[in-house]
Amino acid sequence: MPAKSLIDLMARRSGHFRFESGHHGDRWLEPDLLLQRPTVLRPFAIALAQRMQRRQSFEAVCGPLTGGAFLAQMVAEQCDVAFAFAERFAPPPSDALYQVRYRIPAALRDGLRGATVAIVNDVTNAGSAVRGTYEDLLACAARPVAIATLVVFGAWSSTFAAANHLALESLETLPNNLWTPAECPLCAAGEPFEDPPSIVPTIKSDGLESVP
Repeated sequence: MPAKSLIDLMARRSGHFRFESGHHGDRWLEPDLLLQRPTVLRPFAIALAQRMQRRQSFEAVCGPLTGGAFLAQMVAEQCDVAFAFAERFAPPPSDALYQVRYRIPAALRDGLRGATVAIVNDVTNAGSAVRGTYEDLLACAARPVAIATLVVFGAWSSTFAAANHLALESLETLPNNLWTPAECPLCAAGEPFEDPPSIVPTIKSDGLESVP
């Protein structure tokens, strides 16, 4: 039996989904399935790292929790560079876009000052996690130079990378349909959401919300 593709391993689904960015769409990948078997994820991490190193030099890798950070740690090991991660904080749900924030822990912030950093994520669609990590890297006085992701959905990643002078690397690229809540045809048709459990927030002790 042939080995499953990267996309097959993440159980591609169709339906009505609400993404972390606040956008709606009709396609979903579950990258957390890759985390069940590090030996399965590692070859993809190595391939991504090799592509990154051919195009761009960097001193550190930073990934948003959860899945992006686990992948980023593997990439950092392969590239023999420093590793950092960004934690997710979310306000109460609303229809506003890009409300979720990402913050690098205090203990890691000074080590990123002035460093060239590649942002590594698992799947990038509307870019909430990548965008939030990028903004906090700037707040740390780091110098983001690249985005690397296993799968790029749609045009957001290339548009954001070009606007911010970042190299972009991915192993797979897929088309997507992405709508604001007001423009979503699935909402207009009365289609119910199929929000996966992995994006359901819980309350942290600081009053903010985060994914478990």
